[in-house]
Amino acid sequence: MTNPCIICVAITGSLPTKENNPAVPITISEQIESTQEAFEAGATIAHCHVRDDEGKPTSDPDRFARLKEGLEKHCSGMIVQLSTGGRSGAGRDRGGMLSLRPDMASLSVGSNNFPTRVYENSPDLVDWLASEMQTYDVKPEIEAFDLSHIVQATRMAADGRLKSPLYVQFVMGVKNAMPADEPIFDFYIETLKRLAPDAQWCAAGIGQAQLTINEWSIAKGGHTRTGLEDNVRLDRNTLASSNAALVQRAVDLCEKYERPVATWQQARDILGLRKVETA
Repeated sequence: MTNPCIICVAITGSLPTKENNPAVPITISEQIESTQEAFEAGATIAHCHVRDDEGKPTSDPDRFARLKEGLEKHCSGMIVQLSTGGRSGAGRDRGGMLSLRPDMASLSVGSNNFPTRVYENSPDLVDWLASEMQTYDVKPEIEAFDLSHIVQATRMAADGRLKSPLYVQFVMGVKNAMPADEPIFDFYIETLKRLAPDAQWCAAGIGQAQLTINEWSIAKGGHTRTGLEDNVRLDRNTLASSNAALVQRAVDLCEKYERPVATWQQARDILGLRKVETA
């Protein structure tokens, strides 16, 4: 294949701690340093959460602003994607950072089960987040935890609540949600292509599913996500030394399947994002 593969690195998330893996970046400075290493290894999207002083997840816009500023300074050209996920806040607090005008933000368009709770995304909240993203020219990354989320995203694009072309990420391997199952994965691709032929897609695997999903995504012509948010290990017995180490593993898979790794310029072009000037 000749189509470049965009690698997204999910650097921190809401759950992993240094007790899980000392390499998990918690503070803003740690996140910037870890992202810079991942950027140099080949990642061109940084999927970002922030933590409070106790290391707990938060949607604090001021912390997001500091992280965004640092990434734009030290990872010039990299796509900054901020999370509106439900573990970091409630209701409209989840979108309080969208006025910072990041390049992208995650958007879950429906609810589903998580390991110990319901990940609730009410229609009203989804519509508000989508509207805020349009207001501030933020491209959504649709996080699809279920087939219905793919269908809903295409409906929202058809009626103008989302701009086309869509960028949809299949999330697989979450306990009580969709497993990392290849026939389901293939059906996701087929369904998205049928309902939104111009859409781009990515996929993320959680825990031990990360490497499997990375390989399926790259082999089947999509983009992929890795990082310590989703998985803190290289294998059952080995902790990942950094986000960059997980990115390098995805880069190696791109070489295996003869996929060039997208540069940040190519990634911005593929996703239709605004151009940026770099030093």
